[in-house]
Amino acid sequence: MSYEHLLVETRGRVGLIRLNRPQRMNALNDALAAELGDALAGFDGDDGIGAIVITGNERAFAAGADIGAMAEWDYRKVFVDDYITRDWEAVRRIRKPVLAAVAGYALGGGCELAMMCDLIVAADTAQFGQPEITIGTMPGMGGTQRLPRAVGKAKAMDWCLTGRLIDAAEAERSGLVARVVPADRLEDETLAIAARIASYSLPVVLKIKEAINRAYESSLAEGLLFERREFHATFALDDQKEGMRAFVGKRKPDFRHR
Repeated sequence: MSYEHLLVETRGRVGLIRLNRPQRMNALNDALAAELGDALAGFDGDDGIGAIVITGNERAFAAGADIGAMAEWDYRKVFVDDYITRDWEAVRRIRKPVLAAVAGYALGGGCELAMMCDLIVAADTAQFGQPEITIGTMPGMGGTQRLPRAVGKAKAMDWCLTGRLIDAAEAERSGLVARVVPADRLEDETLAIAARIASYSLPVVLKIKEAINRAYESSLAEGLLFERREFHATFALDDQKEGMRAFVGKRKPDFRHR
């Protein structure tokens, strides 16, 4: 499909979604959110896709929400419209791994969108931040919730209460970013990671993503039980038989995603 605010393509078993509002530094608005939800759902339902990458351009992954559009909104509008929940929560419903490839600015809602993804690969030029406090508001897409889970309370307090920018090196040290790569290699490196993930058994990939996400929302005992049951369930898969037999036979497995 063609979109107004996105460029969407397929690279083998990887779906690539590029935020495409360059004149606004990829500022996030309702129309972009609706398109992103649609594109993600399309790839999630495509049996030929095993992983998804969201990226922007060299200047910005997304520089934040579209403040120009929001400046005159009132409480009734955002509450009745169910702003954020209505559109952006669609990212959470995607079952396949979603990778964020971040160059330039990922600020406010842009940082929060990256955190909604399953892992972040950052260019060495990337800058993250939650600067909402500087314009008289606060994070609303998970900045006060996902950030402490990623980097701890002290860093989250620092970043959200000061509004300062965080470079890629600090973001990686703090645990927000999985890998930092040269800016001119960002897309290739992220696509390679996604392609590797997509080459494995899709049912197993889905189980691992679900189990890791469960760790954030359950006790250790409950999480371990969930993991154990999902591990047991892999023994019902053809891919488990193929993977282990290939290991014993010292050959590369041929996963059929079933």
